[in-house]
Amino acid sequence: MTQQRTSMTQCSSNIEEQNLTHVLEFHLMSLTEDPDFQPVLLGLFLSLYLVTVLGNLVMILAVSSDSHLHTPMYFFLSILSFVDICFVSIMAPKMIVDIQTQNRVISYVGCLTQMSLYAIFVYMDDMILTVMAYDRFVAICHPLHYQVIMNPRLCGFLTLVSFLLSLLDSQLHNLMILQITSFKDVEISSFFCDPSQLLNLSCSDTSSDNIVKYFLTVIYGLFPISGIIFSYYKIIDSIVRIPSTGGKYKAFSTCGSHLAVVCLFFGTGVGVYLSSAVSHSPRKGAVASVMYTVVTPMLSPFIYSLRNRDIKNALRKFHGRIF
Repeated sequence: MTQQRTSMTQCSSNIEEQNLTHVLEFHLMSLTEDPDFQPVLLGLFLSLYLVTVLGNLVMILAVSSDSHLHTPMYFFLSILSFVDICFVSIMAPKMIVDIQTQNRVISYVGCLTQMSLYAIFVYMDDMILTVMAYDRFVAICHPLHYQVIMNPRLCGFLTLVSFLLSLLDSQLHNLMILQITSFKDVEISSFFCDPSQLLNLSCSDTSSDNIVKYFLTVIYGLFPISGIIFSYYKIIDSIVRIPSTGGKYKAFSTCGSHLAVVCLFFGTGVGVYLSSAVSHSPRKGAVASVMYTVVTPMLSPFIYSLRNRDIKNALRKFHGRIF
């Protein structure tokens, strides 16, 4: 710790700034300083991680094993489950090991790697949810042309574009951090390497980086949300025109699970942003981040399995084949 403090850059005009290569590691924040609560946290996060991975993995296997679910809607659901597994695996294992070993250190390279993967999968989640909203829009508003429009080639193309856009965002965040030549501290006010937290540690002027960050937030936040809102506006408009109550319920029931996951994903994301903006306690912001990064991916497969009859039947068949 003392060695790290000596390698820390002090943002002052009368102190010579050190080169980035002198910062070999960062220190992540602990969710609690109470040693008696550490075993509880360890068991909690280990359980959440295992449930998340197993839940999403079972969802992927159930969809792939049932030929009735080989449709665009469930193809994107499988992609979403895979992304959620990757997303939670970026941070949860590291957090669990840190709690077990009482060591919050992460190397500079490891921090950049975690930050890059986080950006890829969080925005991949964002994009796939938007694509799924478009899929529901086509299915309900243009049912006769659904199979023609949502063909396998378009599904693959939309998935590839989602990944490439997420990769672009990740590389732009990497570029911003790599331009930082000196840090004022090695203590990160988060349990993972959050890009915004790393920018806050910069000694140099980050006004241009902040502009890029807000621009990316608009592109990768506002545009997908606008796409989802527009899709559901058209969906609701089409459902209202259905004469029978049963037809309205059947049409909207295909969207209920997706809408619930969208509200959970973006709702917790907004909650994390507001908690960090309003609260002066970094630890409270970190607790809110746990909801976004760990709890949300865990709840997604349960929402789909509880609200979707096709998924329920596929899970029963999958369970019957195993046992």
